[in-house]
Amino acid sequence: MGLTSSSTGSTLLRKNKDLKIKYDFRIALGGNPNVGKSTIFNSLTGMNQHTGNWAGKTVETSLGSCSYLNKNFLFVDLPGTYSIISNSEEEEIARDYICFENPDVTVIVVDATCLERQLNLVYQTMELTKNLVVCVNLLDEAKKKGISINLELLSEKLGVPVVGVIARKKKTLHELLNTIYKVCLGKIKPSPILIKYPSIIENSVAEITNTLRNLYQLPEYLYRWISLKILDDNEDILNSIQKRFSIDFKRNEIIEVKNACFTRFIKEDNSSFRETIVSKIIKTAENVANEVCSFNKVSNSNKDRKIDKILTSKKFGIPIMLLFLALIFWITIVGANYPSQFLFNFFAFIQEKLLIKATTFEIPKWISDMLILGVYQTVTWIVSVMLPPMAIFFPLFTILEDLGYLPRIAFNLDKFFKKACTSGKQMITMCMGFGCNACGVTGCKIIDSPRERLIAILTNSFVPCNGRYPILITIASIFIVGGVSGFSASIFSTLAVIFVILLGILLSLLVSKILSKTILKGIPSSFVLELPPYRKPQFGKILLRSVFDRTLFVLGRALVVAAPAGLVIWIFANIGFGRSVSSFTYCKFSRAFC
Repeated sequence: MGLTSSSTGSTLLRKNKDLKIKYDFRIALGGNPNVGKSTIFNSLTGMNQHTGNWAGKTVETSLGSCSYLNKNFLFVDLPGTYSIISNSEEEEIARDYICFENPDVTVIVVDATCLERQLNLVYQTMELTKNLVVCVNLLDEAKKKGISINLELLSEKLGVPVVGVIARKKKTLHELLNTIYKVCLGKIKPSPILIKYPSIIENSVAEITNTLRNLYQLPEYLYRWISLKILDDNEDILNSIQKRFSIDFKRNEIIEVKNACFTRFIKEDNSSFRETIVSKIIKTAENVANEVCSFNKVSNSNKDRKIDKILTSKKFGIPIMLLFLALIFWITIVGANYPSQFLFNFFAFIQEKLLIKATTFEIPKWISDMLILGVYQTVTWIVSVMLPPMAIFFPLFTILEDLGYLPRIAFNLDKFFKKACTSGKQMITMCMGFGCNACGVTGCKIIDSPRERLIAILTNSFVPCNGRYPILITIASIFIVGGVSGFSASIFSTLAVIFVILLGILLSLLVSKILSKTILKGIPSSFVLELPPYRKPQFGKILLRSVFDRTLFVLGRALVVAAPAGLVIWIFANIGFGRSVSSFTYCKFSRAFC
């Protein structure tokens, strides 16, 4: 980090060397997956965002900046994680950044609809830093479920500022930004109320803390946390601490006090150290949540579970999934016919006018034919064939994504990947592949095992992505059901596309099974998949995201290839090398260029 004078001259304006972002304060944004953390990040930073990989890691990070009351804030969007015990690369990154990079403020975003589970991460983070702000998101969802949260009481129980927001409404984020501003300037001084563990653990922590103070000069807030990790004997975390602060955990002084503490703990408690710590955190989070939350409509809180009993059941889960996909493809096929025909007629009308104009201006026929019958006709055919299906399919698929149904598809397919001896997370990347295979491949970074990650990367391309759907629909409509007309044609086209998708899934499972039993042998790992609550789709954002980010993006890439392809096709269709009439055409074409 470099230091330069700010425009006010009263503070130091820091600068990120890699991205050249100037800022006064650095804010870490953390939280569980599916709590709206990215929505808050996007709303606060707008278009001032940059992405890249963490140093030495495959997990992507997002950086964004915003200004508030003449201060520049750099927001660092940490990977979503359920804890910071370092069981995965995401947890390790979040923990190391909060602990060792020392951000000015750490904001933990929690879901108001399930506060009890979310406070687990809050209490773990409070062990790492004092400058903490808790952001309670999804208050609108909680209200619908009859859940109300006493934010003032929650702040009192935690000892840190608590702000309630609705991430989709940008106006509600003003209070969050104002609180961050005050914490950065010291106008609000958080005093986290740390969990009090059983006396045997607290006494052991105090002994190790005193030993560390005598041996090393460390940031004051880290002594207690490092002492807990020494007792936990977590090798990964201790290695990270050793690299950052050059602490030798094999020194006799540290080993002696640790062994003495272990001996006393084993005599008094039959459970493991980590079990005692985790159970105490969970119990404390449960008690606090019960005190600050009140439930007005208990029946509504079980609505999602009742729906999931059907959508994720062994009997109906897979058939409903296939029914949804079939319905989307059928609507796409039937709905695309009319705009496609309109575009064909419109572009044909324009083509006739262009040919007449070319004759009027006496443009050489080979040039007009090459540009109009070659490039223009190919490009317009691609637009007529691909644009309508994509304009219909992408919004429908995005609606399923916004509703929260895609994780249910992943849940339904999890058991099949287990039988293929691969990670259950592979089906998440496969579902991402339905949208884009490139995203599916990059998404394989969520798989911890290198063996399972490689299998997922190799087999992800078997799943047809949304860029291929218009082509599949076109092929099915022309070649498979070309002789059928009317309502039956759309039904058969839909079945054909569904068959291709199922074939891709089966091939993915089959190849995964073969790889896991031959050159990539191993035992499948386990993981926890959280099903997000069902939410009302944001139709405005869906249209914008599906049209600009997907439809026009895929169509643009197709046209870049179609234009030169049309030129090449016309040349090969109109130039010959024999002694027939085409020889004269070739000679005439060559002379024209000469």
